[in-house]
Amino acid sequence: MFSEQAVPSAHSLLASPSSVASTFVRVPVSTYTNCSQNFRLGERTFNRQYAHIYATRLIQMRPLLMERARRKWGSKITVKKLCELQIAEKCCVVGTLFKSMQLQPSILREISEEHNLLPQPPRTKYVHQLDELILEDELQRIKLEGAIQIDKLVTGTILAVYGSEREDGKFLVEDYCCADMPTQLPMMGPSTDRFVLLVSGLGLGGKSGESLLGMQLLVDMVTGQLGAEGEQSSAALISRVILAGNLLSQNTQNRDTMNKAKYLTKKTQAASVEAVKMLDEILLQLCMSVPVDVMPGEFDPTNYTLPQQPLHRCMFPLSSPYSTLQLVTNPYQAVIDGVRFLGTSGQNISDIFKYSSMSDYLEILEWTLRIGHISPTAPDTLGCYPFYKTDPFIFTDCPHIYFCGNAPFFRSKVVKGEDGQKVLLVTLPDFSTSQTACLINLRDLTCQPVTFSAFGANDEEEEEGAMDTGS
Repeated sequence: MFSEQAVPSAHSLLASPSSVASTFVRVPVSTYTNCSQNFRLGERTFNRQYAHIYATRLIQMRPLLMERARRKWGSKITVKKLCELQIAEKCCVVGTLFKSMQLQPSILREISEEHNLLPQPPRTKYVHQLDELILEDELQRIKLEGAIQIDKLVTGTILAVYGSEREDGKFLVEDYCCADMPTQLPMMGPSTDRFVLLVSGLGLGGKSGESLLGMQLLVDMVTGQLGAEGEQSSAALISRVILAGNLLSQNTQNRDTMNKAKYLTKKTQAASVEAVKMLDEILLQLCMSVPVDVMPGEFDPTNYTLPQQPLHRCMFPLSSPYSTLQLVTNPYQAVIDGVRFLGTSGQNISDIFKYSSMSDYLEILEWTLRIGHISPTAPDTLGCYPFYKTDPFIFTDCPHIYFCGNAPFFRSKVVKGEDGQKVLLVTLPDFSTSQTACLINLRDLTCQPVTFSAFGANDEEEEEGAMDTGS
């Protein structure tokens, strides 16, 4: 791994300089393909109803669910639509879940002051024991009861349920299944060590100065200006850097200015202006040395709804002339040196966290892979574009690396599918608070966190400007 190559020559920092200067050549990216065309918006028409995306999602995923159901419950199983159900007849039904939630925020609760009601307190989770699951198809809906995890599932999930309709009009579920992982192309990774660095949540424009020092240490490591010769030779093996959203801090939003009179804000400058300039300078340092993919996030200056479109190049006058700068979408999918990456800036995972009993971001990440959909809660509780011909968030190919940004902690896990699929799951923490990035070796899909701690970032730290790496 990266740290194992760097440690043996760390003692050279205390030795006298060598007479011959060492030079390390950056490993080139042999193949790179941006596969995010499905997430690019050719037109931006918002006068369509969101019912179309649910109908399209069901039409696209029904064949997958029917195949999965026959594999699990037998090829002779009867698959029916809701309008064809007969009481006490066991069968399989494929439909879209709707979760009726007692605590789900609504516009009526937001204006509850007009109704003399107490406003709903803010919550981290909106799960309640009285929540109900309803299955819908093109014509009908039915309430689900029985062997199904109500607290875990969320609205927008496409499921196949097996059971029978009772006399009271409810469907008694005996078992259910998801689409599971799609087919995976073989990984054609490099035969030697080659790393991709994943970073999320730079949080520029925030009030913390420690994160800026950690960020500069990160840039110096990537560009080979940090550490001994062993670390510099290892840094030369980093073939690409991916910045996974929230490049700007939430403090740059300045939402209170919307409520002020125009004459009070006429000569003021948005807080995001200086933050974008700072980001441009950081990208300049990186792009001069290594290819960089920049994904937008929740607090970045682009459209709010998913899929978020790339940041505009005019905001980066210093770094945009470099061909190594790639401004990409969120979600983002690419093939790097024969390894397929798929990731988001974290909005889809954090939204499921609110409306499901699942509390581990890595568990939610795996669950979205198992159900075959990146963001099932969109457009119900997460804003997205009103697609009507196709749903781009459906998994068509199984990635080799699936990541999400802006998670509470760094965690990684390798999951396997029934047909031999192997996927590395990675949750990236917010760099502005954790000073932690992630290195992935494309040769064997091993990963490790890289943490930069500066003086004052942690009261328990006694060393100044230390860089720790661990697997």
